[in-house]
Amino acid sequence: MPRRFLLDFEKPLVELEKQIEQIRELARDSEVDVSQQLLQLETLATRRREEIFKSLTPSQKIQVARHPQRPSTLDFVQMFCDDWIELHGDRNSADDMALIGGIGFINKRPVLLLGHQKGRDTKENVVRNFGMAKPGGYRKALRLMKHANRFNLPILTFIDTPGAYAGLSAEEQGQGEAIARNLREMFGLEVPIIATVIGEGGSGGALGIGVADRLLMFEHSVYTVASPEACASILWRDASKASEAASALKITGQDLLKLGIIDEVIPEPAGGNNWAPLQAGEALKITIEKNLDQLLKLGKEELLEQRYSKFRIFGKFLESPNLDEIYPEISTRTEN
Repeated sequence: MPRRFLLDFEKPLVELEKQIEQIRELARDSEVDVSQQLLQLETLATRRREEIFKSLTPSQKIQVARHPQRPSTLDFVQMFCDDWIELHGDRNSADDMALIGGIGFINKRPVLLLGHQKGRDTKENVVRNFGMAKPGGYRKALRLMKHANRFNLPILTFIDTPGAYAGLSAEEQGQGEAIARNLREMFGLEVPIIATVIGEGGSGGALGIGVADRLLMFEHSVYTVASPEACASILWRDASKASEAASALKITGQDLLKLGIIDEVIPEPAGGNNWAPLQAGEALKITIEKNLDQLLKLGKEELLEQRYSKFRIFGKFLESPNLDEIYPEISTRTEN
């Protein structure tokens, strides 16, 4: 059994994990019955894990969302698709491996699936560009979405990116234009669109496939206009204040549900999706099917009107002479 990657705040579980592994090795190497002791330790570890994950701060949720063993787009596709055919290329220049897409069947229903794809290790992350799509990736996504629209296929997107690739080559190829075009075109697609933030939803990179009739988030996913590290660098010129920025940005599913940005938070297994990926996949499949059944009952005009109205109400703001009254957790002083 491969060793699990534990985050800093999970360190209280390290000793328990060692004891459980030692008992398992003892059971394999001898005929001693240790099932009772193993059950007790596993129950204790589960209870402590639940206690830890019930009180995560926004900055800790970011760590969970970025966990290297968290299920990816391809993992979920393989979990609940009866069949899957990946489609490649933007028909212009290249095939971006950071944003994948294809046709699949969920309970014999054909759908288009699109999503950011990160790697499991450094070598794969280099190939996948750490989940940061280039202009070709967003143009590929748009090509596939238009294909789905032509053949009346519902569109399912999976968001997991720190942001769109911001390198010189991406700017030369029109990164901003590619994302903006996707935003415009997705408002006019006449098929249901369901987007799910499965990990990290970063800035315009997430929005490029995020204009949807239903926006779902896993419990420990994050969705943000800028990474907390970048936000802290801008506001306080100090990236070490990322934890404060994470709280101020309202990036968690619970906060965004209250603000009306997302439509539903999908509960995660104790310890996050990386601890029980199959359970997470089943929860996601059930939630997608429920929302898809609701959307398929709508006519095309009603679907488009609801999508447009959903985004038009975003951007509520409060006016106050004192910013501390609006955001008490943010110090308005910046160092020169």
